[in-house]
Amino acid sequence: MKSLPYTPSAGVKPSTAGIEAIFLDLGNTLRILFKDEQHQSRARENIARLVNASEPADILCERLDERYKVYRKWAFQNRIEAPEAELWTKWLLPELPADLLNPIAIELTFEYRQTMGKRIIHPEAHQVITELTQRGYRLGIISNVITSQEVPDWLVEDGLSEYFKAVVLSSVFGHRKPDPKIYWEGSRLIGVPADRCVYVGDNLSRDVEGTHKAGFGLSIILIEKDEYDKQLPKTEYLPDVVIHEFSQLLDLFPGV
Repeated sequence: MKSLPYTPSAGVKPSTAGIEAIFLDLGNTLRILFKDEQHQSRARENIARLVNASEPADILCERLDERYKVYRKWAFQNRIEAPEAELWTKWLLPELPADLLNPIAIELTFEYRQTMGKRIIHPEAHQVITELTQRGYRLGIISNVITSQEVPDWLVEDGLSEYFKAVVLSSVFGHRKPDPKIYWEGSRLIGVPADRCVYVGDNLSRDVEGTHKAGFGLSIILIEKDEYDKQLPKTEYLPDVVIHEFSQLLDLFPGV
């Protein structure tokens, strides 16, 4: 029988003594995706312009979406992330010359992600990140993403780069969660043993499985109750802690 994870409203609070580093996921954890049709339409038009498409941008991006589903299935099964140039020349637009795609692959990936919606930082994140840093924790990011440059640029633009001592992106590292290698790389870069690290994500399967297999001290899931109940039957892995508000991290981690 699965043991129930700790929630702030029930159960015995797990010990965080000895924890030195806190790693955060991006999507649905540190950042939130919301639909903005004007933003998305502009990104579709930018992709069509970059590749000199002869067809309407909407038609082109529908084809990209179908091919991206095939790529994601392959990436999930193999726990591998392709570099951006390979993503475009092998998976998304293999009919176009590599000489055209390679120089613009990073820009294409950025625009393609914008076709999915606009990403903004969680409204509580700035305060929580600042406070956790002041309490002595080293912060990092471990995330499955197809982009290599968007995240570093965003951290600079939002004034957050100084807070994150290690940023491990699957598009750069090559391995995806739940492969424990990506967690070990985060531990190595931040200079803290795995058992003194915590991971905060939103997915019960890839986030919790990878955290446990990597030997991290705690796995924390930030998720709405309805979504947690929806994911629960699909996984054998349970987090140590479930929270519903970003600010609840401050209750869990009083200081090093």
